Amino acid sequence: MHPDYDLTLSPPPLADYLRLRPDSGLSPVTEAQGQPALVNSWAWVHVRHRASGEVVAMGRVIGDGGWYFHIADMATLPEHQKKGLGQAVLEALLAKIREEAPPRPYVTLMADEPGRPLYAKLGFVETAPHSLGMMLPR
Repeated sequence: MHPDYDLTLSPPPLADYLRLRPDSGLSPVTEAQGQPALVNSWAWVHVRHRASGEVVAMGRVIGDGGWYFHIADMATLPEHQKKGLGQAVLEALLAKIREEAPPRPYVTLMADEPGRPLYAKLGFVETAPHSLGMMLPR
């Protein structure tokens, strides 16, 4: 990872989480949605810019701790992209799964277009046509 940044294996502060999602292109969430995400996730990683102290990237794992682990909230502010932050976040999350999960965990994610090259680089493959990601619209 770029030397101007520090990676921390914990959730970001709520205000940073709420800001980072829309500022990086993810859908906004409310405080009532964000607070449970911070405390109920299986794992968290966030990245701070050393000079400013600003949280500029994050990611988390939602899971049961047994066999199912879902990568979520992968986000990097646009002005801090292309510095290896997303890869560092994802590698840290995958390392935690490898270290703490029972053998043969099932690791999934929903891949938006900008993140697909990174996910493929780290070994993720598309599940279609065997399974297809779906959602219930709000």
